Amino acid sequence: MAEAPTTEFWKGTKPIAQAFRPGAKPDAYFAKIAEGNERLWVPFNDTVFSKPVWISPERNMWADVLMAKKAAIVSRHYHPCPIWAYTISGKWAYLEHDWTATAGDFVFEAPGESHTLVAYDHPDPMKVFFVVTGPLMWLDEDGNTVGHYDVFDYMAQARAHYEAVGIGADHIDTLMR
Repeated sequence: MAEAPTTEFWKGTKPIAQAFRPGAKPDAYFAKIAEGNERLWVPFNDTVFSKPVWISPERNMWADVLMAKKAAIVSRHYHPCPIWAYTISGKWAYLEHDWTATAGDFVFEAPGESHTLVAYDHPDPMKVFFVVTGPLMWLDEDGNTVGHYDVFDYMAQARAHYEAVGIGADHIDTLMR
């Protein structure tokens, strides 16, 4: 139940009795997704981490908070599907573009783009909320495909991490919608 109203004009409005249709999955609500238990952050390396917040295997999609604790080349990749990004803290960019994102900035990444994601030195860690659709194709420094990463790779990496840190591999199931 939502917080009770105090002075709002809609005080006394009753909620819809049957909000979910038969077979509908419940909402996923997670407070302060860019904070919390460090064990929930899946390491990509010593500097870069991902905290999954929503996963859809059927759509080959996920949403996460990507964090770089210090300056880093996060990844070099191509994506055939769209991606949305909202910067929570820190500073990041794609070397191939003329912008640098900081807290409050939004980026829509059109399908068919290759880029090198970098995190800058900044007093705050780079934390970006990403919604990723489809696979990422890993690229070498010349732009040649050297691997791929999709929702199934993401889930396997998160399951292994959560099992190793004592949370349990099945934690990832709580994020699926």
